Amino acid sequence: MATSDIQLYDTTLRDGLGMEGLSLSLADKLLIAQKLDDLGVHYIEGGYPGSNPKDAEFFERASELDLKHAKLVAFGSTRRVGGNAATDAAIQSVLRAHTPVVTLVGKSSAAQVREVLETTEEENLAMIRDSIAYLVGEGREVIFDAEHFFDSYRDDPEYALATLRAAERAGAATVTLCDTNGGTLPGAIQSAVRAAHAAVACRIGIHVHNDADLAVANTLLAVEAGATQVQACLNGWGERTGNANIVSVIANLKLKMGLDVITDEQLRHLTETARFAQELANLVPDAQQPFVGSSAFAHKAGLHVAAITKSPGSYTHVDPLAVGNVERVLVSELAGRRSVTEKLREQGVDLPLTDAQASAALEQLKRREALGAAFESAEASFELLVRRTLPGYTAPFSLEDFLIVERRRHLRDTGATDQNEMQAEAMVKVRIGDHIAQVAADGNGPVSALDACVRKALTEVHPRIAEVHLTDYKVRIIDSAGGADAAVRVLVESADGHRRWRTVGASTDVIEASWLALQDAYEYWIMRWSGGG
Repeated sequence: MATSDIQLYDTTLRDGLGMEGLSLSLADKLLIAQKLDDLGVHYIEGGYPGSNPKDAEFFERASELDLKHAKLVAFGSTRRVGGNAATDAAIQSVLRAHTPVVTLVGKSSAAQVREVLETTEEENLAMIRDSIAYLVGEGREVIFDAEHFFDSYRDDPEYALATLRAAERAGAATVTLCDTNGGTLPGAIQSAVRAAHAAVACRIGIHVHNDADLAVANTLLAVEAGATQVQACLNGWGERTGNANIVSVIANLKLKMGLDVITDEQLRHLTETARFAQELANLVPDAQQPFVGSSAFAHKAGLHVAAITKSPGSYTHVDPLAVGNVERVLVSELAGRRSVTEKLREQGVDLPLTDAQASAALEQLKRREALGAAFESAEASFELLVRRTLPGYTAPFSLEDFLIVERRRHLRDTGATDQNEMQAEAMVKVRIGDHIAQVAADGNGPVSALDACVRKALTEVHPRIAEVHLTDYKVRIIDSAGGADAAVRVLVESADGHRRWRTVGASTDVIEASWLALQDAYEYWIMRWSGGG
């Protein structure tokens, strides 16, 4: 494998969040940033601190991250028309993010300059020069995103290249060529990248949208033509039809083009990272996603199965294990057992398993997944699943019985409108060792009431469990075709002020699914930290 000068630049947390129906909490963004660093990404764009409070707070909280590979990047835009970079609000917001790298987007299209910015081509070049020079003077590495570059190069190549030269002369470390509308064909990508490479001596980046279903291919072709920094998003997230998929880009660069952009060990986490992001975002994973989808290396009965039974890999273009995936028909029992022990090791759990114990855990894992559970982003539930299969493990509590009563109360308002209030009351019987606790509690919904009730019961024996609280709660319908009878998956994130953990439950009943996730959350805390650790 050749040593690579290619830099991976992830823009999931900014451009990827333009995807319709996608929203990440601040905690979600921090978790994904850490996962991207673990994967070996070189640059992580955290957002546009001048656009909203969540992005600004992300950079304030970024010091909590244990980044070993990546540089954090704040995104902004060139100064306003007729303004001063030193006093420009957008420029100042990226400075206050205190990141080592700043990416500034600016116009590379003369038509856009005239029609959108409503200024002159020369003023736009000055905006680029002033903004970049100011940030370089403040000690930042600056990347210039040349918006609409490929469309501009087609219509007015001289001006498109002039914007790159202006950025380079001002001190930009990288000029990124953006296929903003995502409609450029491969030949045009390569010719424009070659022209840019001849025009400037700094690093060339590529940022491609997927409107013509060519984003990954165009990214790879840009690398062949001289680009050495690739911008892309996890799982192809992004506005409209998405951005280039960094998962596929990484796999192709390393396995197909021989470029050592990440280590072999990091590559084996590719599938886990892709699925973790989907689960965290409460999105249904694409089973047919190349390299990492659950069907990417799956075979139905027939000619293919007969062939791979005799010669594994006959119908796979790469080794599935290289990207952390499996060939579904031929997953050996031994390979499955290894996946259990490897997952525990990744989570920092020192729990030696015999082959028989790993096999028992694997069978339980398959059973739970068949019911709808998914453990990619529920590490606490996974550890508990394994521990519960081991001899001698005793659950610290069990729910013997519960009843939930929910009512809707009509409140008359003195104003012009009436209001309705939902109330729920739960009554539970919980066995905690030899102790039986029977308690009742109210909540603003059935899950809230059940949670309050169980916490109240557990506090009788484990008073410090009062420190535990839910920080996130996600519900997903697993099979929407099932209508009202469809199974649901509940993902819960919990915290105690010192650490966070995630658990999962699945059932055709949302209350039971919620209970399974809550049970794991409290059981995990008791197992790990009830003794004061």
